[in-house]
Amino acid sequence: MKILITTDLYSTATNGVVTSVKNLSEELTGKGHDVRILTLSGNVRSRREGSVYYIRSMPIGVYPNVRMPLSYRHKLIRELIEWKPDVIHSQCEFFSFQYARRISKLTGAPIVHTYHTLYEQYVKYLIPSRRIGKCVVRVVSRKRLKRCKCVIAPTSKVEDALRSYGLRNDISIVPSGISLEQHKKRLSAEERSQKRKALGIEDHHTVLINLGRLGTEKNLGELLELYSKAIKKNGNLKFLIVGDGPAREELEELCVKLGIGEQVIFTGMVQPGEVQEYYQLGDIFVSASTSETQGLTYIEAAANGLPLLCREDLCLKDVIRQGENGYEYRNADEFLDLIDTISKNTEWREAASRRSEEIAATFDKSTFGDAVEKVYLSVIE
Repeated sequence: MKILITTDLYSTATNGVVTSVKNLSEELTGKGHDVRILTLSGNVRSRREGSVYYIRSMPIGVYPNVRMPLSYRHKLIRELIEWKPDVIHSQCEFFSFQYARRISKLTGAPIVHTYHTLYEQYVKYLIPSRRIGKCVVRVVSRKRLKRCKCVIAPTSKVEDALRSYGLRNDISIVPSGISLEQHKKRLSAEERSQKRKALGIEDHHTVLINLGRLGTEKNLGELLELYSKAIKKNGNLKFLIVGDGPAREELEELCVKLGIGEQVIFTGMVQPGEVQEYYQLGDIFVSASTSETQGLTYIEAAANGLPLLCREDLCLKDVIRQGENGYEYRNADEFLDLIDTISKNTEWREAASRRSEEIAATFDKSTFGDAVEKVYLSVIE
């Protein structure tokens, strides 16, 4: 098949959408399909690099890494129209979606769309009123997607949201996959100890870790407040926060206010090829986010053998098996009780580590590629 993937983000940022697109492209290409990617460039120049088409764009200052195209009619777009894809897989609802619709209209290729983001958690960056913001998200999502032949939802949480918006399209639940090979690499005990000490972490410390983009919707402030209470009972706890984003300065100020500035370590952004090393510096993966549609970082953490302690959320249904590889907490008391139990029970953590690896294995990107390929074949038929 000739498969065109459209996405607002590709090389200008590293997040769940980018990871999903890259893994999908690799799997489909490996199956012998002709895959091309249409995205926005990080500057005002358009270019083609192999199978990736970059259309000139500019930042719009609404949200980090969000850019808008400077052209919807370009010779590179004409080239893709003449190529005549069999199916178009859109990954973003905004700017690149316009390309998908135009190319679909001129070639007859059906559009499959993956709904990666629950915008109700993000619309506050544009619209202060939560009620109005939710209404806008529902109307825009329904109108944008109604012409898609099929919508892919990473979890049932996303499917439920789309149905509540009034979407009547066919919806297929296909969890995004991760590259397990990267996360099977393991640091030696000596390497782990050295890297931890370089960050100010001693061997006797139990390290809570959160990895991802630092945005207010990730609810890291809640984790810091809970950690500030947990450390009063267990002084061996350290908190490692890996990543960067618009909320970092605010979070660092909160650490100072809570008196935990010396115990919380911010690493900043790390290279994608090194994330597995940072997961392995931790002992327990923690998250308070309820904005995830799937949460690839949860799966990555599990693949690196970490037990998980996360705020209760529907997207965790197939990632956390309560009591086996981690727990979902509902309030501060539960978090504090569970962090105390987990941090002191090394035998349970070792068993949970093995169970996490088993669960993560079900999210291999080859399974992801097979499932998406079936969706393409169904819409073409």
